[in-house]
Amino acid sequence: MSGPGGRAALALLLLALPGPLQAQPRYEPTWGSLDARPLPAWFDEAKFGIFIHWGVFSVPSFGSEWFWWYWQKEKREPYVKFMDTNYPPGFSYEDFGPLFTAEFFDANQWADILKASGAKYVVLTSKHHEGFTLWGSKYSWNWNAVDVGPKRDLVAELATSIRSRTDLHFGLYHSLFEWFNPLFLEDATNAFKTRKFPTSKSLPELYEIVTKYQPEIIWSDGDGNAPDSYWNSTGFLAWLYNDSPVRDTVVTNDRWGAGSICAHGGFYTCSDRYNPGHLLPHKWENCMTIDRSSWGYRRDAQLPDYLTIEDLVKQLAETVSCGGNLLMNIGPTHDGRIAVVFEERLRQVGAWLKVNGEAIYGTKPWRAQNDTVTPGVWYTFSPEEGKVNAIFLNWPVSGILELGEPQPKLAETQVKLAGYKELLKWVALGEKGMVIALPQLTPQQLPCQWGWTLQLTDVN
Repeated sequence: MSGPGGRAALALLLLALPGPLQAQPRYEPTWGSLDARPLPAWFDEAKFGIFIHWGVFSVPSFGSEWFWWYWQKEKREPYVKFMDTNYPPGFSYEDFGPLFTAEFFDANQWADILKASGAKYVVLTSKHHEGFTLWGSKYSWNWNAVDVGPKRDLVAELATSIRSRTDLHFGLYHSLFEWFNPLFLEDATNAFKTRKFPTSKSLPELYEIVTKYQPEIIWSDGDGNAPDSYWNSTGFLAWLYNDSPVRDTVVTNDRWGAGSICAHGGFYTCSDRYNPGHLLPHKWENCMTIDRSSWGYRRDAQLPDYLTIEDLVKQLAETVSCGGNLLMNIGPTHDGRIAVVFEERLRQVGAWLKVNGEAIYGTKPWRAQNDTVTPGVWYTFSPEEGKVNAIFLNWPVSGILELGEPQPKLAETQVKLAGYKELLKWVALGEKGMVIALPQLTPQQLPCQWGWTLQLTDVN
């Protein structure tokens, strides 16, 4: 193919080829460059994920997943007393390792429960601050689930089941620091001028889990008050975004060293249980826990310690209306069970999402996040259908719901209740606002419990 005609034909052929031919941008190991990477679209569309805190702390399953720190470092009285009463003198935290048995762990069963929850992603603690890895890490000698305890690669089992039985994105939490690792303590004593711990332990582990399990979320945590330069976070993230097997789909959070939280990285977490109640300019996630007091399983938890399904639906509606994702945490037991109370909550959320999912998944924030007249009403917008979704958490006794935010158009605006066939009648209130007549239904006839969605089309 020569001559101007041939060159023109070649140019046209190249234009017609699918997909971008230009090279992907390369990211520099600087926050300026890394922060400019667009967040892969799937994460914002997903809206809802499940967090799983599981590790050696699930053996004492008392007080908190920070058990080791509270017992040995802070010497908090309830923890010291618990150990003195129930374990022989000289019993160390490491002695809990062999008792982390996971004999009832069935990854397929977990995957089925997670799928039933309606969640679109899952994040498992591959390693918490105790340093115990749930996979057979080359860098965690004799303090990992393949060598000690279950004698199984728990990360691999769950990853395989999630990918073969669900459409959830698989993610991994990883703690940068370890409370009592001598190398970390030595670096800390040197004011982090030495970097023995990240170069021999933390960074090799991160490269190992990405290469081995290809997680689509890296949920970093635990900077140990060390700066990101100590952790070489920008160097790792540049590799992750440029050259790793998950470079196109992976999302990361903002916990990459002192000062990075709520400022750098992918999505912002800002703090645990972060729920600002207003719109933010940057994608964020509310990571929260069904057990109000702990992320790990607690045998001493009482029923009022667990958030109710009404609490959870409220958190989901608030979070998504303000542009966030909800990451809801459960703590499995040392023997590998998802406690029935957690399973019930997850299945309840899933049942609610079956009816109201259109008001959650793939939505964008609307011009108003919550209603100005009726409390407990949260808005989302479905761009493809041009629908405004009004999630209301209290069914009015009068059967009449007043909304102050929508501007309806006479003879054009339509109002539907999600899960109910008929259109609803409504009346406009002046320039802005409307009154909607809800259908008179018995509790059995209601499409769902705990919260309902009105779908408004053709409103300003």
